[in-house]
Amino acid sequence: MERVYGEMESQCSTDKGDGTVAGFGRGVEVVDIKKLSAEERHVLIEKLIKNIEKDNLQLLQKTRKRLDRVGVKLPTVEVRYRNLSVEAECDVVHGKPLPTLWNCLLSVLCYPAVRLFGFKTHRAKISIINNVSGIIKPGRMNLLLGPPGCGKTSLLKALSANLNGSLKVSGEVSYNGYKLEEFVPQKTSAYISQDDLHIPELTVRETLDFSARCQGLGNRQELMMEVSRREKEAGIVPDPDIDAYMKATWESRTLQTDYILKILGLDICAGTIVGDALQRGISGGQKKRVTTGEIIVGPIKTLFMDEITNGLDSSTAFQIVSCLQQLVHITDATLLVALLQPSPETFELFDDIILMAEGKILYHGPRDAVVEFFESCGFRCPQRKEIVDFLQEVLSKKDQAQYWYNTELPYSYISADVFSENFRASPLRKRIEEDLSEPYDKSQCHKNALSFNFYSVSRWEIFRACMSREVLLMRRNKYLYIFKFTQVVIIAIVTMTSFLKSGMDIDALHANYYLGAIFYAVLILLVDEFSELAVTVSRLSSFYKQKTLGFYPAWAFAIPCIILQIPVSFFQSLVWTSLTYYVIGYSPQVWRFFRQFLVYFTMQVSSASLFRFLASVCQTMDSSIAAATLIIFTKQIVCGFIIPQSSMPSWLRWVFWVSPATYATIGLSGNEFHAPRWQRVQETNSTLGQEILKSHGFDFEDYFFWISIAVLLGFALVWNIGFTLALSFLNPPGSSRVVISHEKLSTLRKGDSLNGSDKEDVSKKEESSKGRMVLPFDSSTLTFQNVQYCVDTPQEMRKGGYAQRKLKILSDITGAARPGVLTALMGATGAGKTTLLDVLAGRKTIGCIEGEIRVNGYPKVQETFVRISGYCEQNDVHSPQITVKESLIFSAWLRLPACIDSKTKTEFVQEVIETIELGGVKDALVGTPGLRGLSTEQRKRLTIAVELVANPSIIFMDEPTTGLATRAAAIVMRAVKNVADTGRTIVCTIHQPSNDIFESFDELIFLKHGGSVIYYGPIGPHSSKVTEYFENIPGVPKIKDNCNPATWILEVASASAERELGIDFAEIYKNSALYENNIELVRQLSNPAPGPGSRELHFPTQFAQNYWGQIKSCLWKLHLSYWRTPSYNLMRFFFTISVSLILGLLFWNQGTKINNQQSLFNIFGSMYGAVIFLGCNSGSAVQPFVATERIIMYRERFAGMYCSWCYTLAQVLIEIPYLFTQAVVFVILTYSMIGYNVTTYKVFWYFYAIFSTLLGFNYLGMLLVALTPNVAIAGALTSFFYPLFNLFSGFLLPKPKIPGWWIWMYYLVPTSWTLDVLLTSQFGDVNDEIVVYTQTTTIAKLLDQYFGFGNHHIMLSAVVLSSYPLIYSSLFVFFIKRLNFERR
Repeated sequence: MERVYGEMESQCSTDKGDGTVAGFGRGVEVVDIKKLSAEERHVLIEKLIKNIEKDNLQLLQKTRKRLDRVGVKLPTVEVRYRNLSVEAECDVVHGKPLPTLWNCLLSVLCYPAVRLFGFKTHRAKISIINNVSGIIKPGRMNLLLGPPGCGKTSLLKALSANLNGSLKVSGEVSYNGYKLEEFVPQKTSAYISQDDLHIPELTVRETLDFSARCQGLGNRQELMMEVSRREKEAGIVPDPDIDAYMKATWESRTLQTDYILKILGLDICAGTIVGDALQRGISGGQKKRVTTGEIIVGPIKTLFMDEITNGLDSSTAFQIVSCLQQLVHITDATLLVALLQPSPETFELFDDIILMAEGKILYHGPRDAVVEFFESCGFRCPQRKEIVDFLQEVLSKKDQAQYWYNTELPYSYISADVFSENFRASPLRKRIEEDLSEPYDKSQCHKNALSFNFYSVSRWEIFRACMSREVLLMRRNKYLYIFKFTQVVIIAIVTMTSFLKSGMDIDALHANYYLGAIFYAVLILLVDEFSELAVTVSRLSSFYKQKTLGFYPAWAFAIPCIILQIPVSFFQSLVWTSLTYYVIGYSPQVWRFFRQFLVYFTMQVSSASLFRFLASVCQTMDSSIAAATLIIFTKQIVCGFIIPQSSMPSWLRWVFWVSPATYATIGLSGNEFHAPRWQRVQETNSTLGQEILKSHGFDFEDYFFWISIAVLLGFALVWNIGFTLALSFLNPPGSSRVVISHEKLSTLRKGDSLNGSDKEDVSKKEESSKGRMVLPFDSSTLTFQNVQYCVDTPQEMRKGGYAQRKLKILSDITGAARPGVLTALMGATGAGKTTLLDVLAGRKTIGCIEGEIRVNGYPKVQETFVRISGYCEQNDVHSPQITVKESLIFSAWLRLPACIDSKTKTEFVQEVIETIELGGVKDALVGTPGLRGLSTEQRKRLTIAVELVANPSIIFMDEPTTGLATRAAAIVMRAVKNVADTGRTIVCTIHQPSNDIFESFDELIFLKHGGSVIYYGPIGPHSSKVTEYFENIPGVPKIKDNCNPATWILEVASASAERELGIDFAEIYKNSALYENNIELVRQLSNPAPGPGSRELHFPTQFAQNYWGQIKSCLWKLHLSYWRTPSYNLMRFFFTISVSLILGLLFWNQGTKINNQQSLFNIFGSMYGAVIFLGCNSGSAVQPFVATERIIMYRERFAGMYCSWCYTLAQVLIEIPYLFTQAVVFVILTYSMIGYNVTTYKVFWYFYAIFSTLLGFNYLGMLLVALTPNVAIAGALTSFFYPLFNLFSGFLLPKPKIPGWWIWMYYLVPTSWTLDVLLTSQFGDVNDEIVVYTQTTTIAKLLDQYFGFGNHHIMLSAVVLSSYPLIYSSLFVFFIKRLNFERR
């Protein structure tokens, strides 16, 4: 390939007009650009772009020059918005706006009244964007700045027509003079979200490739053809490389993905899956770049980007924005970017600035004029102050005063409204108004500038892209399908060896066992498709994003899912039928085998379709599981096996015909009992088969088999159509109305800031609070010498040729952290910053640590060290359903010494809230990142506050400013500096610091790749010490004026700089005088201080609170979490009530009307259905909640808050009142409706059995979470237990009929003991005579002879039943303590 393109450079080339390039001369060959291999594409890209910034600029310039040379103009888009306003409607509540069970229940109950009778609700409108106007011109870089909550995201979405439909929008937005309704804005522009929503199983390349296929080429192919035509007419020979590049990107998608991967720095991870919380993939910064690349890989050149550099270091952020600048300036693209913390170098890349606050635009104009505008308002940016920091802080009431320079006038706070009015009166605003007043000349609009079609490529191409992606995902998820097949095989083997044909005869008694085997198979194969719920729900977020972007319609997503599930259902049904049919002993005719297989197959297809439909409608796992379980219960309970149609109330028999399981059972039972061996004529002149079918309501002619098949396929069709329609018309998840308190609404309407900042006088507050920590503490010094950290070499590296068994992450690190000294830990991404912090804090769970770590001169003991230290993790892990203040109270109560009284603790918590400036959100729920609750910066401040309330002597902070706006980062670092000034020892890793933040640190530890120190020493005034050190190294360039020293150090000390200079910065540091001084300092600090006051850390107890105090605190927090989680608790109560009502109506007043064996079987069936489905729902629903809390528990346990068993005991206890209430509701409804005998004895045992069952299943679900690393595996393991609990419960296969090799399972599963207690307590003492299969016997004898139940051992059954919750909960407590799945 290199030879071909090398020859092309030196020879003439001719365009063949068909995507090929032909060269003339020796060694030149024709190359089909559309069919380049992966290696050839890589060679070409590497040839074109060696240095991303320089070569990409040259490539774009040459491309533009080629277009200009033949007079071809690129389409451009000018975006105008006039008097644009956005309002949100919210529900107003009195008190705290928290989603408690009571609030949600009231909302559910009030909704029908509001809809049907027009009752008024407490609602209000909040202004998000307030009457803004402006123009986004092509070819100019536009930066959108503003504090959190000011309306930046809403403005970006409004301009790109991506606002939620529940928001009210007024004003006008136009593109080249066309209103949004006159074209398709989703295909003309693109909104790039700050949330990284991708399919985790796809690699980076596959994600971008799919996006490129769906977005198509746009107008590029047409432009290329026009360029080629004009060049031929003019006799112009294009540059071979540019011609090859343009053909590969403009006429096909061959090279576009490789090009985007290269310029975004994603080529190094192109083959890595994106990943998620369960699957390890690319880093957060790389995901952010994938989100950007997913859009710019297409032809759209009108881009609205929302915080695209979060999580990136300043060097990478600069590189990406630089590439965007080249794209905008050279191709005249239209771009508006919102950034949080742009470095000065990045800020300089922009042409225009839009500054927002409180939904208003305070400035919109050239970047060079923004400082001048604020000087006209009386505020001046100091020297060495970054302009971005100045712009953020000058809007804050807390920081504004320091920038006032007009000595002729006294300072008074200038609000956002005043700034907005000043801008309206400025010449810049008047110029914008003049431009807006002149209508855009539509005749100047390029014909390809706007898109009038919603999809870029043909329907067939869209379908092919979605189908190929679905096939790829199926291959990636092969372990899921292997697991499903394995599960089917195992359960089939257990089933066939339980219903073995050798134990079943051809008579009425054993016919029930054949029907039981059929019913069980229907249930198992139906539930086997349950995984469709999780798969579909997990894909919804990325689906809605891509549908909004116009990648594909809903049907293109739905049809591949439907088609590719068919072969899975086919093989599972075939495996089940092949294993069980002849072993169980069904009729031996081969064609009946295939008919049974056909029913199983069509039923599985129908079930998979149903679960997909439910997932698309419910959209969350909690709701989907509850709805699916309830529907499965209803389908199975009314299908005619548990209760025949004739036994149902006459007014309710229609439900028999609406269950798909009915038709499956009719088809399967008819297929068996219409066989010749069941045609023996009985005394009633009907055959044995007819009698059996008639007793269950299945007596239909043989042709009804095909009707059943048709109905099952019809259900599948209906569910699939519903699935497609739901995807087409329902809003994406998480788009519900906001809840706001009456007090907050009043504050907003008075004109206060939307972001909830405190509005008190700042200067007084800071004077009163600066450096004030009311609780005493002992200062501590931390020293570390020759610290090394190694892990086992990953398999990927070994395959790549790395021979060492151990991979060294940290190498000979020596340093110290001292009281009152704020130490920064910096380095390039992957240098080992977080690793070093984890090692020092004792948070590592894997790997090998060597070296010496001392506290106050004594060896560090982790058990005592956690009592004096705090660790602010990079990931802000908090309980989502408690408030900010409650989070701090929980931490303070458990970590502060017990000798401190409650009043002092409360005052201390309040002081920390003021110090970290969380007063405005102290009563807000923490929430879940990316969905609801606190913003990123508020969550980050909460992480710091949770550690501060522990009053630690040493604090570790892992990137406390990542993801924060400039002012928010300044707030955090100001608080951190205040804490350090009290004499505490603080070590911070820092990623992208501004000048002010970097210079607020006292010392710097800088790591290079490989975990070696290249600088440890003072930063100095204006960073003079550290810059002087690096400038004295030969070859290192001097720092430029107004350059951010942190960014400069990252650049001059990078790996590429080392290679260019031919030096090793680590060796230079080790040979320096600074290193010798540091070694001496560490040596001195590593010795205990002389004097009687020096002693090793010691505490009388391991934890600050006693065990009872720990349990009380954990119970308090879990109580609040449970009460505010209606998605879990309200749904399980809804499920319980629904099951109770269904059973009560179906078995209405049958509890004492036992006339024959069938009436007893009916009642037993109601008990069986209740136990199995209530229990399974209880065990499955608890798992996501416990898994979420376990992650939080890991952090809190590492912090030394409590003992593991105290937390787990609280988790066990908190479930009891909810499960008790569930049992009471169930007993009250079913006992009265079914009509059992009302005696204290019978009611007590009925309640006891149900309550014990709910407890047992619930604790089993918790135990499985404790045994597995994540909820997905716990759910998979659960699916192995439930079928066994079902099969050996004693209903489908009574105890006397269970083969000897499986009888131990009967005694092992809890359901058999539950049903024993339920049935025995109700009928074990009833000696009324009934007719059983033409013979007369008593009810008590029937229980003993047929089921193996007896009143004589009910106490034993009760004791065994109560032992299950005790055993499961004890094992849960044990394994939570012993197993740690957090890998650090």
